[in-house]
Amino acid sequence: MLQDFWSTLDDIDRSLWVIDPTHTHLAMSYRQIKIGNDCCAILSINVNDPLSLPECRFLGSDTEVNSLRNIWKRNSKKWKKDKSFSENLACVFGTQLPQPPHAQKNEEHAECGICFAQYLPTDDEFGAKSGSATDCTCENGNCKPEFHSVCLVKWLRSITTTRQSFDVLFGNCPYCSDPIAVKISTDDLQHR
Repeated sequence: MLQDFWSTLDDIDRSLWVIDPTHTHLAMSYRQIKIGNDCCAILSINVNDPLSLPECRFLGSDTEVNSLRNIWKRNSKKWKKDKSFSENLACVFGTQLPQPPHAQKNEEHAECGICFAQYLPTDDEFGAKSGSATDCTCENGNCKPEFHSVCLVKWLRSITTTRQSFDVLFGNCPYCSDPIAVKISTDDLQHR
């Protein structure tokens, strides 16, 4: 049941500009996202039905907020549970929402802070992740190294204080020791 909730939060964190919480965490059921025109929306995601239409509050100037409320009321019927959360939001607002600042840079991918390679080797050992770029980041603003999730899973499994809840490992960043979490793929579960 929580897997769908965590996947929805991952989708939001990867594809939308999340303003709050500044350090996103899978235990928090809300996200404040940037909408544009100095406005933002606070979305409360239903833990039991994460793909349903969320509760939404708007922050910004009265004119912008009233306009966004009207759009939300008028288009909320377009919400479909078979679409991703970010696709649904784009459909309801009738526009593509701002992406996270790091997604807008179109920079080359950084090296993994564990294996020091930009891309995983093209190898059967890595399954679907074979040849992929870094896909995890430490949320500490002063740290921010990037990791391949496969490398981070191996690192966290080697540390005795790491905890696992369902298919998520919780531990500490190899660089700054701040809390870090990574979802375990089915390939990772098979290579225990």
